[in-house]
Amino acid sequence: MSERLEPWPAPAKLNLFLHVTGRRADGYHELETLFQIIDICDEIEVICSEDGLIVREEGPVDVLPEADLVVRAARLLAAESGRKGLGARLRVRKRIPLGAGLGGGSSDAATTLVALNALWHLGFSAQELARLGARLGADVPVFVLGQNALARGIGDQLEPVELPTRWFAVIFPGVAVPTAAVFQAPELTRNSPSITIAGLPLPSASGVFLPGRNDLEPVVITHYPAVRHALSWLGARGVARMTGSGACVFAVFDDREGARSALVGLPEGWQSFVVQGLPRSPLLSRLHRQVEGK
Repeated sequence: MSERLEPWPAPAKLNLFLHVTGRRADGYHELETLFQIIDICDEIEVICSEDGLIVREEGPVDVLPEADLVVRAARLLAAESGRKGLGARLRVRKRIPLGAGLGGGSSDAATTLVALNALWHLGFSAQELARLGARLGADVPVFVLGQNALARGIGDQLEPVELPTRWFAVIFPGVAVPTAAVFQAPELTRNSPSITIAGLPLPSASGVFLPGRNDLEPVVITHYPAVRHALSWLGARGVARMTGSGACVFAVFDDREGARSALVGLPEGWQSFVVQGLPRSPLLSRLHRQVEGK
């Protein structure tokens, strides 16, 4: 079990809309959001061992190894398996910015669960892994299942959705937005009306229509001028919206060239990406290759 394996992809996501529909007695918020998987990915290299040690050998310097979701995910899975001696050395290569609203940490955790379930030959189903993942973060299940989805509850009740293939210009304005602080803001709207998938106006295959809105956006742009500036700048070039709790903002286009053109003249200090929306996560393809022994 010491073989060095092909890296496992951990893709980012966009929230095409995010509605806050209520607040539960336990303090968690009820959400409705539309997840779009995109083709920018972190990579996780997993080297299994039989020494019972789970360590992160490489990863973001701003996140302590013991606090990293990949380590927490691996240890949770090992504990739930009931097997002794399960070990892993994890190397995380980040391409998704931290604190960007793109789900990088949650995706890394999901990829760790999926990869180690296969490499340790544990036999957990995808649904079982998703339930475990929900204990690590509300966005983890959608990455485990690997499909675009309409999410409800705290983000863990998922209905798969077919979305058109489109392109997105994404801007990271260089600030990290703490999700917990945004949800605790007293000015946050918490009573958006609930929707059904039958009544949801999904994005079309052409045009730049985006359904709904992001209820977190007014809070974030009040407290983070850089996000307000990025949203205004990109909004002058297309239909723009913030993803998740920020800080990234995005605009949707029919083709790659449209997304590239929107980013011409990007202000100094900002990071940008041209990404494609995917119908399914590349993690599923990687899992298939592992199962087939390819």
